[in-house]
Amino acid sequence: MEYKLIVSDMDGTLLGDNHKITEENKIALRKALEKGIKIVPASGRIYNSAREHFDFLDINTPLIACNGAIIKETKTNKLIYKNSIPNDTCLKIIDVFERNKVYYQLYSENTMMCKNLSKADQKKTQERLKNFFNDDINVYFGDDLKEEMAKHKILKIIAIDDHDMDKLNRVKEELSDIEGIETTSSWFNNVEIMNKGVNKGEALKALIEYLGMDKEEVIAFGDNYNDLPMLELAGMGVVMGNADDAVKEKGDYVTSKNTEDGVAKAIYKFLEI
Repeated sequence: MEYKLIVSDMDGTLLGDNHKITEENKIALRKALEKGIKIVPASGRIYNSAREHFDFLDINTPLIACNGAIIKETKTNKLIYKNSIPNDTCLKIIDVFERNKVYYQLYSENTMMCKNLSKADQKKTQERLKNFFNDDINVYFGDDLKEEMAKHKILKIIAIDDHDMDKLNRVKEELSDIEGIETTSSWFNNVEIMNKGVNKGEALKALIEYLGMDKEEVIAFGDNYNDLPMLELAGMGVVMGNADDAVKEKGDYVTSKNTEDGVAKAIYKFLEI
């Protein structure tokens, strides 16, 4: 199969442990681009946070962000697809989080809203954001996010707990009673919520229709559960060596870890670059 589109997750996939695209991955992507292959990032991140990592290619490409809730072009900012969570549904989700006293964040297109549980939590979050966001991202901290939420179109909501898995499981169970949402995880310590029908697979489906391609012409890369719909749709689904075994079982091929340039190695293997 001659692949015409590379679509790749970022964290745990294209990016190394320093939250930057590895140099060998950059070389492989440039070679693919020279061969006429399209390159599309597909991230759980907010749009601007994902876009900045692809400035090195100097191309205008569609970018899938917020787990598939939005697709925009990186240079023109042309909107291709967007699917936000209704405000009344957001309120129900927030009530679950507040009742369980779990830390959470809300994402709109270019704004991140963070729940303040304590000064220590805020400082910890600010340090964490330095690894993920540039100065183009608006960050709002508040004890009550409902008023701020109403000013935005929310694309994704995430709850995070590094220590209490029982609490996260309880949150997941309560969220299952809310109609009209999708839930997934991008790491062991979180639960991510989007509007019904939103995932990276549905976004990829919309994108290949927009580009006039066939799914068999797509090679996709990912490492976590939120990547599965995309990996299963693509003609070739490549799973990273650092992924959970349950994710690896769903892929067509398992490459090396993200820290070992696994994306580049698979590009060289399957695209004959």
